[in-house]
Amino acid sequence: MDQRIQNIQSAIEPLRQRLLQHRVYGQINTLKTLNIFMEHHVYAVWDFMSLLKSLQQQLTCTTVPWIPKGDPVARKLVNEIVLGEETDVDRHGQIKSHYEMYLEAMQRSGANTSIITELLTLTQFMDIFTSLDETVLPGNVKQFLKNTFEIIDSGEPHKIAAAFTFGREDLIPDMFSEIVKKLNKNQDYDLDDMEYYMQRHIELDGDEHGPMALQMISALCGNDDQKWKDCEEVAKEVLEHRIILWDGIMDEIKSISKKSLFSFSK
Repeated sequence: MDQRIQNIQSAIEPLRQRLLQHRVYGQINTLKTLNIFMEHHVYAVWDFMSLLKSLQQQLTCTTVPWIPKGDPVARKLVNEIVLGEETDVDRHGQIKSHYEMYLEAMQRSGANTSIITELLTLTQFMDIFTSLDETVLPGNVKQFLKNTFEIIDSGEPHKIAAAFTFGREDLIPDMFSEIVKKLNKNQDYDLDDMEYYMQRHIELDGDEHGPMALQMISALCGNDDQKWKDCEEVAKEVLEHRIILWDGIMDEIKSISKKSLFSFSK
C-alpha cells in the first residue's frame, strides 16, 4: 500500500475510533431506536451515491460524442464501483441500487421515508442547497449533507474521492450488523432486507470497493504533495461531520426515551 495512504489513515485514526466506538450503537436495542438510526443514516447512503456519481462524471466521459478522458486506471476503478453500488442484486434476485435496497428495508421495518423522498423530489426542480433549506430535516443531517455537496461543488476529483473513500466506505462496524441480526430474531420484527443490505455492504466494501477506492486516491494524487495534503484535510472534515450526524441520532434517541419515561410516569 502507498505510504501516503498509510499516512492519511494514521492521521484520521482517532476520528475513526470515535465513530466506531460511538455510544449510539449501544442505544440501538429496539425496533424504534433502529428506525431512528435508519431515518438519519439513509442520507449517508444517498449522498454516498452522489459522491460516487460525481466521481464518475469527473473521471469518465459521460457525454456524446465519447472521447477518452482522464486516467484509465481511475476510470476503471470508478466504473466498477458504480456497477456494484448502483446495480447490485437484492435478496430476491432483483437488480437495485444499495440506496433502493436500504429504502425498502426501512419501509419494511416501519421507518419514516417521507422526508428523504421529498428531498429527492425537490432536487429535481431546484439546486441541492435550496432543497435542503426547503426540507424539514434535523440540523445534524443538514450539516452533514451541506458538507458533502460543498466538496462535490469543488469539482476537484481528489477531494471528492477522499470524502468517498475515507468518510464512507468502512464506517458501519460489524457491531451494527450484529445488532440487526439480534433484533431480527424477534418474531415481531421483519428485518431480513436490512440484514441482507448490511451483509452486502460489508462484503463489497471490505473485499472490493475499499481497496479500489484507495487505488483511485493514489491514481488521482500521484506525486502531488498538495493533493495528498488536501485528501487528509477532507478526510478529517467528513469524519467530523459524520460524528455530528451520529451525535444527532444519539440526541434523538435520548429525547424519545425521556418522552416515553415521562409518559409512563404520568
